[in-house]
Amino acid sequence: QVQLVESGGELVQAGGSLRLSCTASGHTFNSGAWGWFRQTPGKEREFVAGTRGAGNTLYADSVRGRFTVSRDSAKRTVFLQMNSLKPEDTAVYYCAATRRGLILSSQRRPVEYDYWGQGTQVTVSS
Repeated sequence: QVQLVESGGELVQAGGSLRLSCTASGHTFNSGAWGWFRQTPGKEREFVAGTRGAGNTLYADSVRGRFTVSRDSAKRTVFLQMNSLKPEDTAVYYCAATRRGLILSSQRRPVEYDYWGQGTQVTVSS
């Protein structure tokens, strides 16, 4: 059974940094894709960043240059390093994974991912 477990969310001041982690059990997803999404109450889940295949990465415009997604395949873990955090980054952050290789345009779509973590709360105070 595949499970994704996130950690690292907490309260931080604007301008600060956090690193989220997501560890998979049951599968490596080395040939698949990972994604980070976030959601606030009343809004749809929003793509934040993703990595696929040989390490190709993709970012939402709102986080490009501030967030970095990376992975440690040996540890079955993907990371989201978040710098220069803003109050509008406040959300529940979810990691997601699929065993399938995704084309670039598919990475942003939540429906393309088969496995999801439970979410971790990130709160950025002004």
